[in-house]
Amino acid sequence: MLLAFSPLPMPEVLSRHLDAYARRLSQPKGVEFDFSSPPGEPALLPPDSVSWQVFKNPVTLFIGGISAVILELAEPQVRDGVWQHTSFRTDAVPRLQRTALAAMATVYGAESRVSRMIDGINRRHAAVSGVTREGHPYRADDPLLLDWVHATACYGFMEAFSTYARPLTEVERNHMLAEGEAAAHLYGAGGVPTSLSDMNVLFEVMRHRLVKSDVVFEFLDIMRTVPLLPAPLRFMQGLFVKAAIEILPPWVRDRLDLWTHWSLSPTQRRLVDLAAYGTDRLMLPSSAPVQACKRLGLPANYLYRKPPAAV
Repeated sequence: MLLAFSPLPMPEVLSRHLDAYARRLSQPKGVEFDFSSPPGEPALLPPDSVSWQVFKNPVTLFIGGISAVILELAEPQVRDGVWQHTSFRTDAVPRLQRTALAAMATVYGAESRVSRMIDGINRRHAAVSGVTREGHPYRADDPLLLDWVHATACYGFMEAFSTYARPLTEVERNHMLAEGEAAAHLYGAGGVPTSLSDMNVLFEVMRHRLVKSDVVFEFLDIMRTVPLLPAPLRFMQGLFVKAAIEILPPWVRDRLDLWTHWSLSPTQRRLVDLAAYGTDRLMLPSSAPVQACKRLGLPANYLYRKPPAAV
């Protein structure tokens, strides 16, 4: 039984239930993406990359994804593109499923399938344009906005993993940023940060463009209440939202007014740490990381062995 090799031991019945629930949640209706085929075909990134380690953790992906969207919605042009041209407000779960699948496919999917998926996303982006409330025109395929969306995702996933699952060294962080460049180019983002210094420069460039918005609070309310986790664990969603806010740069929290009522208590922080630590060691047979290893002929627990020494 594959779950027997999981570094996080738990009763088989519970493991099977979690695997089935995760499989349903990761498969948007009408969308299929097989991470186990074609046999032997590589992904955009190799299995020993930092990204393959970071993206295997569902809790820190959830937290980091929230952080990324907060940063995106703070930019008026991205905010209107997301909020006015998607079904997020009215049909959040399928939208979140599609976004999560795209992220996982970009890291773990076979390169040929990822390229086709991204081509479809780019065609949809090319049709999105409008004018913000402030009167600024925008297009979803604007190079600077694409760079910003990519950078916010990298920032969120990297910081969430490093804060709550396992600290990443500066070298690992730089590796992860550099690893994202190939996928970014496929999405049309040609000026993405490939190092921490580049990331700092981009944040400074965007600093004056980020503004407080009611849309951010609406998004946070959706993420606290939308039925994503199993009912007994749903209270954790509110903690994950706070955890996402805590990893934002302090000046962003200042600008968006995200201090009062948006911080974790010591007990809540411990719960988040335990959840991130546990899921980083929970190997689910149907998950994208395990299926991708299967495609490449690697052991199912390849990513769940003792991580390499920090560099």
